[in-house]
Amino acid sequence: MKYTIPHYFEDFKCVAAECEDTCCAGWAIMIDEDTLAKYKNMEGAFGNRLRNSIDWENGSFCQYEKRCAFLNEDNLCDLHLEAGEHMLCNTCRDYPRHMEEFEGVREGSLSLSCIEAAKLILGCKQPVQFFSFEDDVEDEDYEDFDYLLYTKLADAREKMLKVLQNREIDIMMRIGMVLELAQKMQDALDDGEIFRMDDLLESFGQMEATLEFEKGIAKYRMGANEYCATMRKMFRVFSKLEVLKEEWTEYVKKAEFTLYADGQNNYESNRRAFHKSIGLKSSQYENWSNYLEQLMVYFVFTYFCGAVYDDNILGKMQTAVVSTILIQELSIARWMVQEEMFSFHDVVDIAHKVSREIEHSDVNLIRLEKICEKMPMFATEELMKVVLSVILLEG
Repeated sequence: MKYTIPHYFEDFKCVAAECEDTCCAGWAIMIDEDTLAKYKNMEGAFGNRLRNSIDWENGSFCQYEKRCAFLNEDNLCDLHLEAGEHMLCNTCRDYPRHMEEFEGVREGSLSLSCIEAAKLILGCKQPVQFFSFEDDVEDEDYEDFDYLLYTKLADAREKMLKVLQNREIDIMMRIGMVLELAQKMQDALDDGEIFRMDDLLESFGQMEATLEFEKGIAKYRMGANEYCATMRKMFRVFSKLEVLKEEWTEYVKKAEFTLYADGQNNYESNRRAFHKSIGLKSSQYENWSNYLEQLMVYFVFTYFCGAVYDDNILGKMQTAVVSTILIQELSIARWMVQEEMFSFHDVVDIAHKVSREIEHSDVNLIRLEKICEKMPMFATEELMKVVLSVILLEG
């Protein structure tokens, strides 16, 4: 079996009770079947507690006041303390490590939903490197796996990651370029011309193609009122998703009020001020563009090749772009609330909150892709306008 991981994968260390937002509260912790069988046969008083603390119908740990039944007052796991690490279920043992599986390949990443993992992801200053290695585990057979499509997706992702990490190009241009490529690849797949992707990839990222893309960005200019209206509609996508933590609903409502309640002119003034202060038009461009780069690299590496299972190449990229844009929008809201103060910890906190709500619900991941597919404002041309708007800001 071949494995691929980002260079910081092995650097993760759980801080246990010191964690600001424990992963043992606020969501259902699912238990794999093998571990459930172990729990059924555990003897003694702790075995009785264990069996009484499991929702056997759903295969998850019970929760009390939204905390796992084994999360004690010190924010430590009684199951780990009493029975040992070997008795943890796969979810508890692996998180925030995440695996995407393909025929002959497993790709590991750290989940942005974990605060400590988010610090590693967003705090990475250099372009992410991906390392591959093999072990003696036999490759699993995947019935009807489209290996040809997978190779095209993997080749495209490699090129996309290289462009996303090309810091000689404005970060929003990089995002626009990979979005456009995803659209063209989707068109080729829909037309039944998969080998057309080879021609697309041959020129992608080359200087001539990059200059040609740059020449055409003026057509994506949006008026301030149009941009504000579009972002407000996009922001309301949050209300169409399954809510995992109750406080999320109020958090989003407050951010929406902060951003848009005083009208389009005020919103545009604050957006410009944010980018001139700490964003993409400021002396801190390098920091802010790095956050956006790391977010896009994370989403594209983790999810893009998953299109081999549903043929939704564009949907994977739209989800990556929309998630990144909304994290930036929430950052503007927090910067406003904190009277133009904003730190690395703020962007980490915002990104992990968004990730917890979207990435840890299959319902939300699928729903967001469907929304991107059906709503006109998420069409590539419209989304491109939002992506490139900062480049086209005057002053």
